[in-house]
Amino acid sequence: MEGYPAGSLDHNAPLLIASGLTPPANTTALGDPRLEENAILVRSDLPSVDGDEATMLLQYLKNCDASDLAWNGRHARRHRFRIRTTGRTFLLPPRRARTPEGFSINVNSIPQTPPVLHSPFSPLSPISHLYPDGLIDARWLQKHQDLIPSVYICFYSLINDPALIKLYDSKMKSDITSIKNVLSQSGYKTRLAVVIVGGESSTFGYERIQERLEVIRRGTGLDHKTFLYIPPQESEDQLVAAMDAILASLFTQSMDYYRDMGRHAKKKRSRGITPQPSVPPTSGTSRTLSVQAWNVRYDIKTAVFSEYRQDMDAALRLYDNAYETLFGSDVWQIIPSWSPRWNEARLLADILALRILRCLQWLGHWSGSVRRWKQHRDRISDFVDRRGQGTENYGWEAWQARWATMMAELIDKVDIIELSPESFKLYLEPEKALASERLQPWDLLHHPGYWHQLASRHLIARRRFARRIPENDRKPPETSPSTRMASNTYAYDTYMCPEPHEEADADHSSLILNALACARTEFQLRQQRRLSAEIALDCANEYMNGGNFRQALKLLQPLRNDMTFRSESWWDISERLNWMLRSAAKKARLPDLVVAIDWELLNRSLDFTRNKDWEYDISKSLNHVSLDSKPHVALTDEQVIPFVSVSFAFKSDVGKAGQACPAQLVFTSNAFPGSAPVVLQGVEIRFEGSIKPLNITHKETGATIEERNNVAFSATNLIEDESLVASSEDEEDAITSLTGADDLTLNPGQTRVFEMAVQLREPGEAAATLLKMVYDTDTFSLDYSIQFRDTSTADVWYTPSGMQKRLSRTRPHLINIQPRPPKMDVKLVNNKNQYYTDERIILDIELNNAEDADAITKLDVQVWGEEVPEVVLKMGDREKTCVPVGEDDKTIGATIPVGTLEKSTVTQAQIILGPAEMPVEYSLSIKAHYHLVTDPATPIVQDDGYRLIIINPFEANYELLPRLHPDPWPSLFDPSSLANTADEGRAAPCGLAQKWLLATRYASFATEELQLLDLDISILKTHGSVQCNISKYDNIPEGGKTVSPRTMETADFDVESRRMSLDDPPGQSSMEITFLLKWRRVDSSPDTVNITSLPAPRLFVSGSEPRVVATAEYKPVDPDSVMFLNVVIENPSHHFLTFSVTMDPSDRFAFSGPKTCSLNLLPSSRRVVRYRVLPFVRGAWIRLGLTVKDKYFQKVLRILPTEGMNVDKEGVLVWVPEETTTADDDEKREEKNEDDEDDGK
Repeated sequence: MEGYPAGSLDHNAPLLIASGLTPPANTTALGDPRLEENAILVRSDLPSVDGDEATMLLQYLKNCDASDLAWNGRHARRHRFRIRTTGRTFLLPPRRARTPEGFSINVNSIPQTPPVLHSPFSPLSPISHLYPDGLIDARWLQKHQDLIPSVYICFYSLINDPALIKLYDSKMKSDITSIKNVLSQSGYKTRLAVVIVGGESSTFGYERIQERLEVIRRGTGLDHKTFLYIPPQESEDQLVAAMDAILASLFTQSMDYYRDMGRHAKKKRSRGITPQPSVPPTSGTSRTLSVQAWNVRYDIKTAVFSEYRQDMDAALRLYDNAYETLFGSDVWQIIPSWSPRWNEARLLADILALRILRCLQWLGHWSGSVRRWKQHRDRISDFVDRRGQGTENYGWEAWQARWATMMAELIDKVDIIELSPESFKLYLEPEKALASERLQPWDLLHHPGYWHQLASRHLIARRRFARRIPENDRKPPETSPSTRMASNTYAYDTYMCPEPHEEADADHSSLILNALACARTEFQLRQQRRLSAEIALDCANEYMNGGNFRQALKLLQPLRNDMTFRSESWWDISERLNWMLRSAAKKARLPDLVVAIDWELLNRSLDFTRNKDWEYDISKSLNHVSLDSKPHVALTDEQVIPFVSVSFAFKSDVGKAGQACPAQLVFTSNAFPGSAPVVLQGVEIRFEGSIKPLNITHKETGATIEERNNVAFSATNLIEDESLVASSEDEEDAITSLTGADDLTLNPGQTRVFEMAVQLREPGEAAATLLKMVYDTDTFSLDYSIQFRDTSTADVWYTPSGMQKRLSRTRPHLINIQPRPPKMDVKLVNNKNQYYTDERIILDIELNNAEDADAITKLDVQVWGEEVPEVVLKMGDREKTCVPVGEDDKTIGATIPVGTLEKSTVTQAQIILGPAEMPVEYSLSIKAHYHLVTDPATPIVQDDGYRLIIINPFEANYELLPRLHPDPWPSLFDPSSLANTADEGRAAPCGLAQKWLLATRYASFATEELQLLDLDISILKTHGSVQCNISKYDNIPEGGKTVSPRTMETADFDVESRRMSLDDPPGQSSMEITFLLKWRRVDSSPDTVNITSLPAPRLFVSGSEPRVVATAEYKPVDPDSVMFLNVVIENPSHHFLTFSVTMDPSDRFAFSGPKTCSLNLLPSSRRVVRYRVLPFVRGAWIRLGLTVKDKYFQKVLRILPTEGMNVDKEGVLVWVPEETTTADDDEKREEKNEDDEDDGK
């Protein structure tokens, strides 16, 4: 708010004076000696409060100061004070001004009355600056903002010394009473508040303090709202909370104070009379204020007091009344424009308008504030045109710039969240009251950058008017005649701006740059790049006009590098930017930048205008630039748009290796007509792919190139510059570059076509990626690079006659080089249909050279897949192990040189793969890289791929069946059974033994017959204190046996488990095994043995629970006789157990043995119950009603069957074989059947 009187536009927050927290020497001054003569002194004789609590309270009060808060109603606190701290003294301004010096009462006047004294800030007092006809100034506003508080707080501390308590309390009462009387006699309505800090913290002490405080309060006549106490607090947060509650309570009293002041101002306005001054004005033209002028003053006072109460609606209404009355016919209209009061009234109008704008924005009337801003500008413009010096002068433009700046600063002060940079909003939507109206864009409230930019435009207009000031008016007043000075007084509007002689020499550029910098910052924060760039151009122009070229370059170079204007085809702005930047770069001695700009300014296709003051010759760009050395400039098409357009195209999009493909390089010069020709020293084209770089150098031909349709066509011969040619078997292909020479002169508006034959060597996709033009002069050298990009428009192919043929390809600079068809055969000669795990794979490779010439060849083999085994590439006596290729370990490969393979010859190599441990699929790639000795520059590749699928040759499943161990269990009562010494003297297991049968079923998943050599079970690991032994049940015949595909085979193994000791705690024991099958292919050599390991699940061979095993047997001499059934109950635990055994009768057999019995088993023992069973049927299963139950747990135990037995849900089944028969028995059975048939007939 620069330029307006201090305090005139400050935010009105209630003033609070805190006394007694700072040293006593700190006294608030009034700032005016005339006021300090009769000032009212508020003084306290008691010492200030000290200690940590006072320091924390003082810091908290400073933090609560609302002087710098945003001008809006958004605040979290319950109070909003403008807080000032002082010592034990404070000065209040006098309520009445003193009697004017030299004033005497006229004794002849009847009656004799003394003069009426008024406030020193009133226009009725002679000592006031407003006397006798001034309206109001900022001093009255400062009086309530800084001098007269609404609340005066006195801080006191309590002492705990019993000997001094009464004396100190008496002094405190006298001190408070004295301050209260001074405030009461001063005539001000300031509220007094007393805050007592400290005291005893105990319960008894707190009650005593309450009594002391009550005595002091009653003695001073204060109420509970103004006499406050802060007891000792345990933490700073509690102390702050207590003080915050006190301020919130005092804020209500502060609002009452300003409400009373507003009522007093309204009461004085309602009188409708003009008060008399202390001394009548004596000058001839002096007059006092009219009633309307007093109404303006009272309305302003009432509005200010409403702002203190944050009643913005009332303040807005009162400011509006004062504003309209000020522009009325009885106030400002009657003030002559030559009077100082005229500018004071104009200043008051600005202050009222700004306060109205603040109220509108406080209330959220965004568009209303913009309209009010425009109305005040238009109203002042009309008033100045009618009564002032008009609007066609620098003073009016200076005021408009300040008025726009005030709006920007006001928006910043109000701190509108919706318009913050984080919201990226450019303007605010209108309020609901104006939503239905058709508003113009300038009626919306824009962010501060818009207003700063508007201010910069008025500052530029102000400078333009200042430059028109005549020379006579530029002289200082002391050198100008008085008559001319008088005429200047009425010719120029100097409201809030310098006099003409000062304005002519003012630094307008700094003012403009400050406004533009503020606007650019706001635009950049909201990502408005175009407006930011526009303002940067204006700033650079100002810097260049002031000779600050370095600063201009800092602004212009980022704009040029950004290429925003060029990408959007703003050529007029680009041209302006280039010329400005060229001038600055020339002054700053930056040759690189000058050449780059000249390279672009030659382009007439960008709608650039011709500059008659510049020679269109790129070779003379640095003629007037001082240089220390010859610079080398490197540019790209991303930095500069050149005047030369370049294209490169292959005639066909497909070519073959070893052949040449026609291509054209086309230059089109878009230089201005009449500009000097450009002679390139050389051209280089770089390719992506197998094509080597292409270089064309300049060569003077001396002959005139024929042009047709402004197209100059020339055929350029290219040769291969061989820097390294492969001459041995171990060297790579030849590294070459294509070179040629031609006339590289480019005339303005000319199209140069260079047709050439590009030799294609390696297969693949190749594309021209970069073209570099080399230009050299006496003063500088230039390298300009252009990237070849995909185009959406079709390119053209030129003929020698100048005709054009369209190439309907979006990438004409790309060609697909197909490989030269190889005639060398690469194949596997012994590839099998199926491979299996655990076998070594040997692959034979055959190379057959069917080319017409000898070939220098190398063989490349790659295998990729999961967990690739070791791979060896073998050729003759040479071997090479494959190594990982690439970043992962899934691909391995090796390359072995074959050497010179003569035509029509065959050679062989071998690939040896190690055994795979699991089913997997490998991919095999075999490549023969070779080139013919007659054409070493063209590589040829013959490749072939195979899939190697490796599967398991066998699959198996397993079943562990219970068996009865024939050996007796060791007994704790038989020491001989507990011996655990083996023959070798080592400890042998002597615990409980159990027997099992491991039944394995395996099948061949091969696609062919395999020769099975042997079967075995390998114990990998045992769990628990147990030892396991496995023996074969069946043996493979010597020489093996042939296993057919998809046929199931069985193999049984006996498993014996024995615990190490009877002392071992019972528990489950298990073993981990693997099934080993030794096999080979039928057609493989006898020495080949492949071992396949099939994993098996964990097998549990011992437990802690009782086990019931049943066996059935016959007498060997008479199988048809009685069957013996043995029921064995095993107790491996360390507990005494009792079991009941029950055998139910059946009509299918008869039995002899206990039908029901009880068995008592000692720990680690087993017992046998034997039955003799006579079956009634033969060749069938009989079901035994056998039940074994644990009598303690009442749990039926599962009976485990052995050979010849089975079990289902209903019980145990025993197989009864067919009875053995003789020949006589067969004859008798047949005769009986025949008799049965006859009886049936």
